[in-house]
Amino acid sequence: MFNLDVLFSVSNIILFMAIITRLSGLFASAPLFSTYPIPQLGKIWLAALIAFILFPIVQYNTAFTVPNSIPALTVILFKEFLIGYVIGYCANLMFVGIELGVNMFAIQMGLSADQALNPTSGGSSPVITQAYTYLATMLFLALGAHQWLFSAIYNSFKSMPIGYTFAFSPEFVNEIIRATSSIFSVGLEIALPIFGVLFITDVLLGFTSKMMPQMNIFMVSMPLKIYLGLLLSLLFMRPMAEYIGVLIERFLTHIAAIF
Repeated sequence: MFNLDVLFSVSNIILFMAIITRLSGLFASAPLFSTYPIPQLGKIWLAALIAFILFPIVQYNTAFTVPNSIPALTVILFKEFLIGYVIGYCANLMFVGIELGVNMFAIQMGLSADQALNPTSGGSSPVITQAYTYLATMLFLALGAHQWLFSAIYNSFKSMPIGYTFAFSPEFVNEIIRATSSIFSVGLEIALPIFGVLFITDVLLGFTSKMMPQMNIFMVSMPLKIYLGLLLSLLFMRPMAEYIGVLIERFLTHIAAIF
């Protein structure tokens, strides 16, 4: 029989609080969980369920010392939330890079005024940017990337145990900075095929305006670039989806290496 006094001891309750706080940090920044309007109550119950599953494993593998004051407990819980938040933040960088890249060629297409509420970022972005974000989200789910995030959380309890021992090492900070800086290369790789073609189109239209000054190039260029951009988006949809899949695996492998 279970001894309820031991099961609901102060040490076990605080340990469970620390686990669910780390999961809450993940849900606060991870793609899908933080970028779509999932009910808060549903996320709370999901975090509680996962914490309940992880609790006996963490308890067995962690020599947890109960904090002796409220400030000490606050420091531990803040550290746990920060670790979970950083894991979700690193995974969400990929979506930021994709959105940055699509915005680049969307502006080149002339769709900068076509703004709508983007539920993934909470701000406004062109509709074509939202289409690529939804594509990345579907690939994220299809590849089981959300399970990779839970695996990273599980491994983080081994590499960064609950307590006062964790410190941001220079190597850890350097890896986070590298992951953050990669959004610019991701954005450029996403934008370059379509942006390059549209740039060449602008150059050719500029030559045409010099050769035929009587022609209203502006009235021709706007629909032409929108049509060309949408056509290229459809043509490059399959290779773009394959590249995003590789990108997801690359980011998740990096996260697993960090944590």
